[in-house]
Amino acid sequence: MSHALQSEILTLDNYLEGERDVDIRSEYIDGQVYAMAGASEVHNTISTTFASLIDGVLPDECRVWQSDMKVVGKYQGKEFSYYPDIMASCEENTGDPYYRTNPCLIIEVLSPSTERIDLQEKFNSYTHIPSLLEYVIVSQDTPFLRLYRRRTHWKAESFYADEIVDLESINLQIQVKKIYRRVQREVGLVAR
Repeated sequence: MSHALQSEILTLDNYLEGERDVDIRSEYIDGQVYAMAGASEVHNTISTTFASLIDGVLPDECRVWQSDMKVVGKYQGKEFSYYPDIMASCEENTGDPYYRTNPCLIIEVLSPSTERIDLQEKFNSYTHIPSLLEYVIVSQDTPFLRLYRRRTHWKAESFYADEIVDLESINLQIQVKKIYRRVQREVGLVAR
């Protein structure tokens, strides 16, 4: 995320309506709209690989989205709308088909420009979504991820390359380095 795109306060409904047909995606926080930065090849490859692994285990009533589905919610009285790198839900969408309010899993792949936002602002917002069971932060530079679970009161659990992470929300047990299988050289799993 970067600088606000406009100075006047915009309602969430007006933002959501306007966001349907845009060339540049943006995120919304309490009346302000922020343009999104592009993502690197490594970032996109990790996201695609992880989303594919998730899609392969989900039951038919569940869905996974990568980068283009918004999540909408409210934290401390402030409405927000973000585009998570990966999001999954096993509940019916009771609202607009362009966003979700009921994910069970959200994953963000860290980049230098999004790290502070993903670890602070989005963490606080996401963990107040009633349906969310797990929030995962994935490093794009090294085979490492942090998992936060509702059942542990959002306490961080760390997992490294050879360890198995258990995503309870979607019933997926996976070795961390499999998420990085297409970027092994870039993240140091094999010599350059």
